Amino acid sequence: MHESNKLGPTIAPVPETEPGQTPSPAGEQHLSRQLSNRHIQLIAIGGAIGTGLFMGSGKTISLAGPSVIFVYMIIGAMLFFVMRAMGELLLSDLRYKSFADFASDLLGPWAGFFTGWTYWFCWIVTGVADVIAISGYVSYWWGGLALWIPALAAVVLLIVLNLPTVKAFGETEFWFSLIKIVAIVTLIVVGFGMVLGDFQAPGGATASFSNLWNDGGFFPTGPMGFVAGFQIATFAFVGIELVGTTAAETKNPERNLPKAINSIPVRVMLFYVVALIAIISVTPWRQISADRSPFVVMFTLAGLGIAASLINFVVLTSAASSANSGIYSTSRMVYGLAQEGDAPARFGRLTSRKVPVNALLLSGLFLLPGVVMVTMGDSIIEAFTLVTTISALLFIFVWSIILICYLVYRKRRPHLHEASTFKMPGGIVMCYVVLAFFAFLIWALTQKEDTLQALLVTPVWFVILGIAWAVHRRRRRPDQVRQEASPVGSVE
Repeated sequence: MHESNKLGPTIAPVPETEPGQTPSPAGEQHLSRQLSNRHIQLIAIGGAIGTGLFMGSGKTISLAGPSVIFVYMIIGAMLFFVMRAMGELLLSDLRYKSFADFASDLLGPWAGFFTGWTYWFCWIVTGVADVIAISGYVSYWWGGLALWIPALAAVVLLIVLNLPTVKAFGETEFWFSLIKIVAIVTLIVVGFGMVLGDFQAPGGATASFSNLWNDGGFFPTGPMGFVAGFQIATFAFVGIELVGTTAAETKNPERNLPKAINSIPVRVMLFYVVALIAIISVTPWRQISADRSPFVVMFTLAGLGIAASLINFVVLTSAASSANSGIYSTSRMVYGLAQEGDAPARFGRLTSRKVPVNALLLSGLFLLPGVVMVTMGDSIIEAFTLVTTISALLFIFVWSIILICYLVYRKRRPHLHEASTFKMPGGIVMCYVVLAFFAFLIWALTQKEDTLQALLVTPVWFVILGIAWAVHRRRRRPDQVRQEASPVGSVE
């Protein structure tokens, strides 16, 4: 802990017996630091490999063609800087449980309230998208099964998986992520093997790296097609910040958080860029359907039915992994909000195994709209597009808050930046570059009707949140309201 740090009013003193322990009132239990390095590494990888890659990349390829490769590289590079900013902030004071804590401390209680609840809603919306995707994957095997059945079963299973200790969650996510890694590496090896062996699909297409440029070049759909690729691709990266919500339950965070964050560029290059190169080389981009996972399509077109079924199981596991991470992160975020008085106190209670069960059940309950959407909707991909666009917009808000917090931190706490052993590369300049990129992403979402509809709906959430904050603020004690008006960092 840096003794020179000046904390705002929302972070309580912490007993020195366990550095970095989650703050809470005297006599209450704390979250338990049970997540080891291997858990954190695989949770970080699981966050980087989302449903958007497996389910959404088909539509992204159909919109942008081979230029989708550059789309994923650009987004991955920009988000790396967001993660480095988050890492420096979290490690500047180990009493931060998550980025909602440093938002509240650096920008004021309103920011913690907005960030915490928006992040909760982010993952609820993402979880709904995952439930929709799970239903679509199950229909690959049982086309006649009512879609609401696998959707409801998924929600129940996710709650059950998260009820034991946080270590049980870490183990579950470790194996979920390991399955994804093995599958993608296998796909890359098989894909490149097909290319080197001049494999010819039943439809007549020959596997070749020339498929990347021989049909209109790398940008066959033009500049606006390239721009359109950013819409769904952005959703593929939601959850990349998930490691930031594990800060209060991570063993040796000074060592494990930096290792997880620094591995992001390698993950992006391997799991996104190389995998998509393999897919487009084997299956010409015009033959990739927007309505199906290109991972499944690649093996299906190659005539490898058993492999396609196996890949379908993997992408089903990926969706379950993403939703599992969402249930975890939302329950911890609501727990943290309850600790700060920004959510009902009942959500701040822990079981004997130190799991915030009430917060967990709340998040699970809000996944049920996914069951309704697959029951009433006409198209899995239409529902998926709407939900993922809303999710991407909300995550852009959270990522932007992280960068704004970093700018305030650099201005008001330069001594902590100088003492940091995990400084953000590019610092203040890169913050503005990434914020400008986020503005570009929002503009890109206005260029297609389906994503524009989601863009127009999303502000409703912030209106609701603003009203909730106004009501909540009036209920705060007079001394809390006075502290909100005090300069950030002025309280010793």
